[in-house]
Formats: sequence, structure tokens, C-alpha cells
Amino acid sequence: MLGSLIKSLARPRKTPLAQAESAITGPLRLHIGGKLQHPDWKVIDVIPGPHVDYIGHCTNLSRFPDSTVTEIYASHVLEHLGYQSDLPTALREFYRVLIPGGALRISVPDITVLCSLFLDPALSPNQRFQVMRMMFGGQSDEADFHYVGLNEEFLLTFMHKAGFVDMSRVENFGFFQDTSCLVFHDRLISLNVIAHKPAEPAA
Repeated sequence: MLGSLIKSLARPRKTPLAQAESAITGPLRLHIGGKLQHPDWKVIDVIPGPHVDYIGHCTNLSRFPDSTVTEIYASHVLEHLGYQSDLPTALREFYRVLIPGGALRISVPDITVLCSLFLDPALSPNQRFQVMRMMFGGQSDEADFHYVGLNEEFLLTFMHKAGFVDMSRVENFGFFQDTSCLVFHDRLISLNVIAHKPAEPAA
């Protein structure tokens, strides 16, 4: 009996986060950098919080096996990645973990729209400063810096190189009230794109 008690005490105990991870079954939908809990989505973020299901960086999804995620949503995430390495790496990881035919929904600040807004003479100095912050990040912490400006041409090129197909621009995803819906000076400032991992060829 004493031996059993010692083994029980010595056995590693799962943290609440680890228990939550091991309890996940069925289709997995990942919300990269999400700020709120949602019953249909699991949040992964570099910053811990009560709403975060997985702590980690979007360039390393190694905890998820190949072809195990049905859908990925990432709003205003990719602009925080360097375009030489981290951005392509993240897209390859998204592609790897998605099931064949799985959907990727990406939102980024549209640098074309932001440039147009910045040059708009109707903007006040404070409004122009806000546009600049949308370009370069709010810089409120170490993670809040932007390393790349993306427009439709650039983003679709990166996604195509990662293997994604059926890419299309949409006005709204209809999932979350987040920065993908942000309107500034009567302009939608986000570029919202849906793409898919190719479906497996028919047998």
C-alpha cells in the first residue's frame, strides 16, 4: 500500500491546461491569437490568459499532428511576423496541420488602404497618427510590432507558395467582432482572405 501511495504521489500531475489539451476530441478549429473564449474554437497565443487553450507561437504548431485541424482563423497576426522566415514558416505550419480541404481564414491590415488613408488630406494629425500605428503596430508590448505590410498581391503570393488554393477576398468572415471588421474614416482597413488546403485527389 505504501508503495502504491509513493507511486501515486510521484506520478506527474497534469496542469489544468494539459488536461484541457488531452480532453479535446473531434474536429479542431484553431483561433490564432484569439482574445475571447468561444465554444467552437480553441485559442493558441504566445501570451497566457484564461481564454488561451494552448500557449505557443504560430510558427511552431508541433503539438498538432499533420492533418488534424479542420479550420484556422488568424486575425491581425501575420503582420507581426518577419517576411523572410517567420511568415512563410507560419503558413507552412498552417498548411501542415490542416486536413485536406481545410479552410484558412486570414485577416491583415491592408497596406494599400492604409497608405491611401495616410495620404488623405481630410484626416487630422491625430487620425493620421492612428493610421501610422495601424501600419507599424501599437507597440504596447514586445509582441505589438509589425514587421511586414501586406496587400492582396503580397498575401496571396505568400499563401500560394505555402500550397494554398481557392483563395478569395471577402468583406467579413462573420465569426468574431475583431480587427477584421475595423472601419476607420469610413474605410474597412483589413484584407480578409479565405483559402484552402487542396482536397485529397479522388480515388
